[in-house]
Amino acid sequence: MTELVRLDDPHLTSVPGFWAAGIPCGLKKGGGLDLALVYADVPCTAAAIFTTNQVKAAPVLYDQALIGARRSVQAVLINSGGANACTGRRGLDDAQSSARLVGQALGIPADGVFVMSTGVIGQPLPMDRIAAGIAQANKALSRDGGHAAARAIMTTDTRPKEAAVRLRIGHQNVAIAGMCKGAGMIHPNMATMLALMVTDATVDRDVLQSALRATADRTFNMISVDGDMSTNDTLLLLASGHAMSDSISRTASDEYEALLDGLVAVATDLAQDIVRDGEGASKFVTVQVTGGPSDEAAKRVAKSIANSSLVKTAVYGQDANWGRVVCAAGYSGVGFDPGQLSLWMENELDSLHLVRGGEPFEIDEGRAAAILAGDQVTWRLDLGLGMGQATVWTCDLTHAYVDINAHYRT
Repeated sequence: MTELVRLDDPHLTSVPGFWAAGIPCGLKKGGGLDLALVYADVPCTAAAIFTTNQVKAAPVLYDQALIGARRSVQAVLINSGGANACTGRRGLDDAQSSARLVGQALGIPADGVFVMSTGVIGQPLPMDRIAAGIAQANKALSRDGGHAAARAIMTTDTRPKEAAVRLRIGHQNVAIAGMCKGAGMIHPNMATMLALMVTDATVDRDVLQSALRATADRTFNMISVDGDMSTNDTLLLLASGHAMSDSISRTASDEYEALLDGLVAVATDLAQDIVRDGEGASKFVTVQVTGGPSDEAAKRVAKSIANSSLVKTAVYGQDANWGRVVCAAGYSGVGFDPGQLSLWMENELDSLHLVRGGEPFEIDEGRAAAILAGDQVTWRLDLGLGMGQATVWTCDLTHAYVDINAHYRT
């Protein structure tokens, strides 16, 4: 494992060569910061992963074409207050116009600008406000602007989500940082709601894409808040090359493994922050599945448990109703022998064995109540089949989740 240091004050502009701003331009009904601009002082190698939802927002379609053409990226514009999804031809034109306006403001090609949007689906962007905001954000760009940018992309988030590390790759000191937003509509099969990661490492494009995919599979693809996948999910990674003279050009190398360790560290912090800030959430829930016939099968079981509304509401109600966990494993589509199952409920202080070899123990209600009273709970399930294992992070389902989403648009 690579030795790395997590920064005490993480922000996107912790990485040399990146500038950022977050400003208000009137997109959010309640006011506040709602437009983020990130700028690199050199064109960056870019990798990206997008939602697998068939209904894709205009910025996703625009960015997919940009990445598909293997363009370098030098700036990223992110707005909250409107998803620019299901907005037809106008939405595509607005995404393209936003990129063009950023390019003009910064003096860079429009096809070097990546755009992202988040907010209510089905409403067009007010481009007069976007245009004015771009001009304002351009003037506000600074080496200390990472925190403001992270706040500007929030929707129902209660706090910004930022992470950064420093590490050695070969003989060079390298920095990696990231920010993301997301609290609801979180069930990615690619990335998360919106996430941007940056590094000053030098990485070949195909290697960077491989590293991003591997990172997402270990982190952002292992979280769920409510089982809903967004139309706008986007994960972007930029590598400026400032810190390294030699490029990481092979996945079978020590330098690649070090890069991957750094990316996974940052992405894990961001992914877990999303779960901890899940809409209305009061508990952080870990689902660990071992003894699967394969890692993929273990992941299917873990996600089935994590997405069960009955499991999530039982945790919220502090009810040790472990039968819901076994039930959710049973409909995951993975074959197993119920007579081989073992199940534990745990927190950082105690581990309560509930089932062994398919035989249930009588529940110690006092210990169970103490475990469920905390803000972190783990379900650990052993299928008794093989060496496959997976860990998924989720949260409980509370009354507050319904309140937030019942009135999200109005």
